[in-house]
Amino acid sequence: MSAISVTPAPRIEARGVTVRFGGLVALSEVDLAVPPASVVGLVGPNGAGKSTLFAVLSGLLRPTAGAVLMDGRDVTGASAQARARRGLARTFQHPELFPGLTVREHVVLGHRLRHARRRIWTDLVTAGGFRRAPADEDRRTDEILAALGLTAHAHRPVDGLPLGTSRLLEIARALAVDPGVLLLDEPSSGLDAHETDELAATLGELVAGHGVSLLLVEHDVDLVLGLSDVVHVLDFGVKISEGTPTEIRTDPAVRAAYLGADHDGGPGTDGGPGTAADHGEERTSA
Repeated sequence: MSAISVTPAPRIEARGVTVRFGGLVALSEVDLAVPPASVVGLVGPNGAGKSTLFAVLSGLLRPTAGAVLMDGRDVTGASAQARARRGLARTFQHPELFPGLTVREHVVLGHRLRHARRRIWTDLVTAGGFRRAPADEDRRTDEILAALGLTAHAHRPVDGLPLGTSRLLEIARALAVDPGVLLLDEPSSGLDAHETDELAATLGELVAGHGVSLLLVEHDVDLVLGLSDVVHVLDFGVKISEGTPTEIRTDPAVRAAYLGADHDGGPGTDGGPGTAADHGEERTSA
């Protein structure tokens, strides 16, 4: 008798998520799943509902209807902290860093949040300082700093860091909690083309080598299409398309959403979503 293959539950999943703010429907019955060891992209014009969906998935906003699951378990009512303990980490559009701490100390904080929470209290609140770290913490911190190209900045205070470096640090701190799924909100914002290419390579290695799942929201559509296994497209709170990068590039509904009307040609491959430079022309809405 042959063994039955069981498909692992998604690391995180939205089922029929609807969000209303008074009479405004920000999201309408949106489904999205992030399988283990995969990269899922989430794109759409400004005002499409991407940030709202991120807030729902991370536990910062309760949906009006629908459910959020992690590894098959309903976490719709769970706090952001509870979801973090279950292996969820995220970054924000604007880096949230602690003035006065160094780059390395931020990564150490992330590691201790998951592996040595009591030390956060003794090191910070009681002004005990960052005592000598265990060897495994030092090793993991060094690995993350190297992976994000931050080794040279390790002992630099975060005050005055360039935006691109600050964004890389926020990703490094999120990785330090060893997440099962990482939500990345505009991770390439502030990075130049070379830094963006390096970031894409690093994120690909994280998925391939460590089994981390990524959900990526980006205005740099080339980055999303080049990195993602599956891409979801939102427009005015409705999911209008889901598919491989090739399918998304050639989908007429996606082309219409970005260009504002049915169009036979335009920026990007086959008239589909264009490069980051094209997005200065995209529709802006509330």
